[in-house]
Amino acid sequence: MTTTLISGATLPDGTTTDLVIADGVIAERGVGLSAPAGARVLDATGLVALPGLVDLHTHLREPGFEQSETVLSGTRAAAAGGFTAVFAMANTMPVSDTAGVVEQVQTLGDAAGYATVRPIGAVTVGLAGERLSEIGAMAKSRAAVRVFSDDGKCVHDSLLMRRALEYVKTFDGVVAQHAQDPRLTENAQMNEGALSSELGLKGWPAVAEESIIARDVLLAEHVGARLHICHLSTAGSVDVVRWAKARGIEVTAEVTPHHLLLTEELIRSYDARYKVNPPLRRDEDVRALREGLVDGTIDIVATDHAPHPEESKDCEWDHASFGMVGLESALSVVQAAMVDTGLFGWADVARVLSQTPAAIGRLNGHSHSFGVGSNANLAFVDPASSSTFSTDRLAGKSHNSPYLGMTLPGSVRHTFHRGYPTVLDGVVLDASEVAAAHVKAGVFRG
Repeated sequence: MTTTLISGATLPDGTTTDLVIADGVIAERGVGLSAPAGARVLDATGLVALPGLVDLHTHLREPGFEQSETVLSGTRAAAAGGFTAVFAMANTMPVSDTAGVVEQVQTLGDAAGYATVRPIGAVTVGLAGERLSEIGAMAKSRAAVRVFSDDGKCVHDSLLMRRALEYVKTFDGVVAQHAQDPRLTENAQMNEGALSSELGLKGWPAVAEESIIARDVLLAEHVGARLHICHLSTAGSVDVVRWAKARGIEVTAEVTPHHLLLTEELIRSYDARYKVNPPLRRDEDVRALREGLVDGTIDIVATDHAPHPEESKDCEWDHASFGMVGLESALSVVQAAMVDTGLFGWADVARVLSQTPAAIGRLNGHSHSFGVGSNANLAFVDPASSSTFSTDRLAGKSHNSPYLGMTLPGSVRHTFHRGYPTVLDGVVLDASEVAAAHVKAGVFRG
C-alpha cells in the first residue's frame, strides 16, 4: 500500500496541517511531518481539505440506461467532483425495487472503486405508485438500504405514503419524497408565472410542490417517522419545512446546486440544458433557498445528477428530457452561490455536502473531524482558481450540464476514497488502477 503525505492543507476550520494517509485512514496529523519512506508527497498549500463529499441524490442509470451513464462512469464523475459516496436513485430498468437489483448496483460500485455506492430502494413496485415494494427485503439485504424514494415520480397516494413511513420507521429508514402533485403539473414545462405566459410554455406552479410537502410532514408527524424532501425549489416550500421543524417533526430537506444559482430567466434561450424537474424558479426563490440553507431549514445540498444522451437534449424544448448533470460542478457552484457571497464558510460546506448527508443516509465512515484514525475519504479543493466550465471537466458519459461556457470558481485537485487516490492533480485516475488498488487491499468484494 502506498502511503501519502499531504502537506500544508487548510482544514475547514481554517487551521493548517499535514496529513499522512496509510492503511485507508489518517495515520498522522500535525505540522512539519516528515514523509515516511517511499511515500507519495502532495503539496496542498492553498488547498482546502474537506471530508469526502456525499451525494444523497444521484442517478447512475445502471441497470437499463447505460447509454446515459453507468455506475463506473457516474462514480468517475463523482470522484472528479470530490465525492467519495453517492446514493443511487431507484429509477433504473429494472427498477431498484427488490433485494436483487439493489445488491447488483452495490456490487457494481464496489467493483469500480471510485466511490462508495449506496442504493436507494423504490417505495413502490416499478415506481407505479400502486403498492409498496420489497422494502423490508431491501433493508435486510447486503445493500442494507436505508433510503427509499420513487424520485422522478411522487408517492401521491396518501395511504401508501403513510404505510411507507410506518414501514421504514421500524429500521430507522427514511422516505425521500419527490414533491410534485401530478395533476397540477400535467404537461408542465417551466415555472408558472409571467415568464411562462410570455414564452407560451405550460406553467409548473409552486403549490404543486408545497402542497405535497405540507401533507407529508403531517403524515410524518402522525406516524413518528423520518421524512426527507428532495430538491426543494420554492420559497413557500422553505416556509413549510421551517414550520414543520419548529413543530418538532423529523423532516430533512435538500436543495440542488442549480436551484441555488440559476433562475428561470435562462429559459428565454429555449436551451434544453436548463430544463429540469423541479424547474428553475424566480430570483425570490433562489434567495429564499440560500437563506434556508444558511439558517438550517434546508439541511443539505444534493446534486440530482441526471445524465441524458445528447439526442434527449438537442431537440425542441417540449420534447427534451428533464435533468442536468451535476456531480463535477457541485462544489464550484456551492462556492459561487454560498462561499464567495459570504453566506458560508468552508466548515458549512463540509456540513451540507458531507457530514449531514452521510448522517441522513445512515452512512458510516464519511463524517469525521480529520482526527487520527478517521477514514481517509477526503477532497482537496483550490478555492482561488477560476475557469470556464467545459466538457473537459465532465468525467461521466453525458454532457448535459447547464454550466458549459460559464466561469466558475474553485477546482478539485485531489480526491481520496478509503485512503486511495481517485483524482490527483485534477486528473481522474484510470479505472483499472483504482479498482486494482481496492481489490488488492481487500476493501471491496469486486
